Amino acid sequence: MRYSLTGVEGGHSFDLKTGVALVIGRALTSDIPVFDPTISRRHASVTADATGIEVRDLGSSNGTFLNGVKIDIARVGTGDIIAFGKVSFRLVERAPTPLPGISGFAGMPTPISNQSIGARPAGDVRPVSTAGSAGTPARNAGTIVRQLRVPDSDPNAFEAALRQGPGGARITSGPRRSGEAADAAADRAKNEQKLALLLEVSKGLTRVADVGVLLEKIAGFCLQIFDVDYVSVLLADERGAQIPTVARDRQGAAPHRSVPQSIVRTAVQDKVAILSDNAPEDIRFGGESILMQRVRSTMCAPLVGGEGQVLGVLYVDNVTSTHRVDEEDLEFLAAFAGIAAVAIEHGQFSERIRHEQVVRNNFERYFAPTLAARIAGSPDSVKLGGDKRLVAVLFSDIRGFSELSRSMTPDDMASLLSEYFTEMVDCVFRHGGTLDKFIGDAVMAQWGAPIATDDDADRAMRAAIEMMRALEALNASWRAAGRPELAIGIGLSYGEVFAGNIGSERRLEFTVIGDTVNLASHLCAAADAGEILLSDDIRRALRSPPALDERPPLELKGSAHPVPVFRVAGP
Repeated sequence: MRYSLTGVEGGHSFDLKTGVALVIGRALTSDIPVFDPTISRRHASVTADATGIEVRDLGSSNGTFLNGVKIDIARVGTGDIIAFGKVSFRLVERAPTPLPGISGFAGMPTPISNQSIGARPAGDVRPVSTAGSAGTPARNAGTIVRQLRVPDSDPNAFEAALRQGPGGARITSGPRRSGEAADAAADRAKNEQKLALLLEVSKGLTRVADVGVLLEKIAGFCLQIFDVDYVSVLLADERGAQIPTVARDRQGAAPHRSVPQSIVRTAVQDKVAILSDNAPEDIRFGGESILMQRVRSTMCAPLVGGEGQVLGVLYVDNVTSTHRVDEEDLEFLAAFAGIAAVAIEHGQFSERIRHEQVVRNNFERYFAPTLAARIAGSPDSVKLGGDKRLVAVLFSDIRGFSELSRSMTPDDMASLLSEYFTEMVDCVFRHGGTLDKFIGDAVMAQWGAPIATDDDADRAMRAAIEMMRALEALNASWRAAGRPELAIGIGLSYGEVFAGNIGSERRLEFTVIGDTVNLASHLCAAADAGEILLSDDIRRALRSPPALDERPPLELKGSAHPVPVFRVAGP
């Protein structure tokens, strides 16, 4: 039987481990700390066995009582009330903890005892003795110090080891007395159950792509597999700091509490899984933070990725009593952490791919596909904050659009404009330009921001000429279908602009502003149907200019001198 002491007035419940004497007291170092002024620092001890518990008063000031009668030593059965000072508990039988039946994971194997779980694929984890005689962990002052080396994660190796069964991937479960066939058979059955459980866990975790959901399932598995009160998964940020990401206790999602950093540092730096079954007395971890957090026993395993990178740590602990996790639990946690690391690495990679695809799709709405791929693949190389740049700016505008729109139905007009804009934007993108925006029936595009090339002016010119030719082809098809035709004028300029995110806190857009933009707009407005007008600056920037005619200078409001204007002779 397994027992718990449950507060009569709805307080804490403390699980008792069979065969281990646990001290109840007000001291933080007590196995079962109960913080009440009527309880002595070392008040009483309780020892559980198959039929109940034995309670022994340790010379407390306010006494220990069984069903209202003061006792020095007594047997306590299920349902009895035991009071330490003025704090009363009821002894209750504790139901066996079911093993994974987490929602969505079918076909789990028959549950096995929490205290008999342990897993270590052959060659994957090796014990490292830190004290005691050769190969023997130290057991001093009630503390077990044990570390297991955690290898780099390899999903194929885990899968192969798990499928081989106990003959090929043996999981040790303590020394076996030679000549006892029954014990050997029991060990084999236990190993098979452990392997089956790990295989099902592996299948379940690797089917989850969302990292957030995955971490919740990892925490849930830990609470079902191990006899612990609290689980926390910490993930490494870009600087390698371990950030609490998911925390759960037996009531569900739990607030994050500080995980002892001395334990986490050891697990991460040495890549070892750590067990301390009496953490306050474990001299390796400098007990102050552990005492403050009332941690009794703890295990921590690093989540090591395929290339040896520590992705985070998996941490579990108890605050109610010591000796509730053992070395087999640590071996199982090391194997479990390896499987979890593979799943997390897969999930993070999938999320990164999805994010890059979303970013690229968004960029492709405004940038040429090749430029969008460069930005999505290396966003740090693109300064989107805002700076001054030399750019070529193009405006195109439909002539007589207002009059045309009055003669068409909204659906017909929307269809016509959709076909027109699609062709115009394709021309811009084919020449590496950026679609800045649509302004009514006008198109604004630019070359040079956020990434510039040596021939931005030539690209803009070639795009303008192709836009005229593309419109001729559209008009021919519309004419054959009895649909209206369109005519456009185009203006081009080249010069320094401000390029960056412009707008309000609620909505920003990447655009270019300045005199160069205004001049391109004015040239577009001055162009006749089928005409491409350009400024003198872009004419001088062209490496391979087309045949040009000089037009009369353009008078601009606010400008002291007329602006020289040129016209493409024959687009």
